[in-house]
Amino acid sequence: MSQGPRTLLDKLWESHLVSAPTEDTPAVLYIDLHLIHEVTSPQAFALLRERGLGVRRPDRTVATMDHAIPTRLGSGGGRAPAEGAAAEQIGALERNCRDFGIRLFPVGSDRQGIVHVIGPTPSSIAARRCARSPWTSA
Repeated sequence: MSQGPRTLLDKLWESHLVSAPTEDTPAVLYIDLHLIHEVTSPQAFALLRERGLGVRRPDRTVATMDHAIPTRLGSGGGRAPAEGAAAEQIGALERNCRDFGIRLFPVGSDRQGIVHVIGPTPSSIAARRCARSPWTSA
């Protein structure tokens, strides 16, 4: 029996499906690249610490600072430093990346950028093709 054409979403879903949904549980998908930033990650790291857990794949996790970065110039002509809660968020991400072995693109790095934009680059797509999910046979 022939199955009709599949969408890109269908293909991605099927290639990353670890456990199909049931009446009682949602589907479980394998995420092969995890991008994190300074605003919401402190809560996740706190929960990992509380439960005594590590990051499942720190080699497939990339952090960048993008939400709490000032856009104004400082007195020296460079980017103004973050202050208050923004500085705390940046410091927390630096510590968490160091503690959990996660690659960080910090402020000033030529690879630092907007987390919602840096993911789908040609090099990251090629890397994902080379480092296939262990859950797939393709």
